[in-house]
Amino acid sequence: MASTQTNVDLSSAPATSAASSLLISLVPLPQEAFEATLSNLALAFPSETVFVATPDATPQHSSGSPLRLISYIQATASATPWVLTAADYLNTYRLAKENHASSCVLLGPEAQSLHPEAIRALAKSALQCDLTLAHYDLGPHEGLVNSAILYPVTRALFSTRPRFPLAIDIGLSIRMAERLATIAQRFTASGQNDAFLWPVSEAASANCSIAEVEIGSRTFLQPAAPDLNALLAQITASLFADVDAKAAFWQRARGTQPPQIITQTAPVAEAPPDIASMLEAFRLAYTNLHEIWSLVLPPNSLLGLKKLSLMQPETFRMPDNLWTRIVYDFILAYRLRTINRGHLLGALTPLYLAWVASHLNLVSNGTAPEKHIQDLAIAFETDKPYLVSRWRWPDRFNP
Repeated sequence: MASTQTNVDLSSAPATSAASSLLISLVPLPQEAFEATLSNLALAFPSETVFVATPDATPQHSSGSPLRLISYIQATASATPWVLTAADYLNTYRLAKENHASSCVLLGPEAQSLHPEAIRALAKSALQCDLTLAHYDLGPHEGLVNSAILYPVTRALFSTRPRFPLAIDIGLSIRMAERLATIAQRFTASGQNDAFLWPVSEAASANCSIAEVEIGSRTFLQPAAPDLNALLAQITASLFADVDAKAAFWQRARGTQPPQIITQTAPVAEAPPDIASMLEAFRLAYTNLHEIWSLVLPPNSLLGLKKLSLMQPETFRMPDNLWTRIVYDFILAYRLRTINRGHLLGALTPLYLAWVASHLNLVSNGTAPEKHIQDLAIAFETDKPYLVSRWRWPDRFNP
């Protein structure tokens, strides 16, 4: 929900009323989806007064409804309507301040698919924690960019547990909303309304409380005509830039996280995955991009990729520690501008496809998807000293 409101007074937090009030911020929704969302909100909050911010045409509500609709103007359509952006956070804080809300909940596209209980759980947690993120119930083939990169990197570097650091359903305390709005304003002031924000790293670096709420399954809006190369580059560029900006924080020693209880569910029996095209893209890249990879990756990683290029599809398996090193070295190369950043991120795509092929092979052979993702996250945590060392002494491991 992009907004042109960029000049927000962030000098002080808003005063709150005696009774806590909640602001629910919605993105643009089709009319039927909007009405279904309002019905779910009314079920979630049958007796509390709740402000609902929406750019959609507001229907007439009865005086007895707990929902208080607030219209805002969306001047231009978002170029990334499938994810929350800087403009969304800035607009939410502005409306929360104007209406003296003490907490906020941002609901992303396809919000009508959220159960009322899930929405209420997000709101309840927002009263107790600065940042609450949704934990989604996804299938084994869904959310793999998050599983391969976003989650393990964020968990390892910022010592946080949320499984979906780029969640589109988020609860915020008013002070967390203000902090994110301050960051967002830096982007929107320069016309970057669609820039991504990383709430988890912001909360961690500010020592704010973080929670996660199980909300089950929901429908997600898919990017129009998705181009994996462009999409992966867009997301990783934002994440890598955030890692670079917060290097002074994540390089400090962090405590060991308590173990997470994982529900081990057997994967649903299905036909072996079709990974032929992924492996073909990887092998072609091994021939054509080897020179670029050699500027980014140390000899041990290149040797590991050579072995992968010779594997048969049915036995294809990328070791977790190899993928960890690849991602960490790409983060470092992004920071050092070892090569053009666009070329760098493009060179990551076939490596990501190789990881996906390996993950799907594991799942089809009986490994619980979540077990592999948690094992991968542990590998990222274990190898964090590698990134710290290379960050401080970039040439230390180079030939």
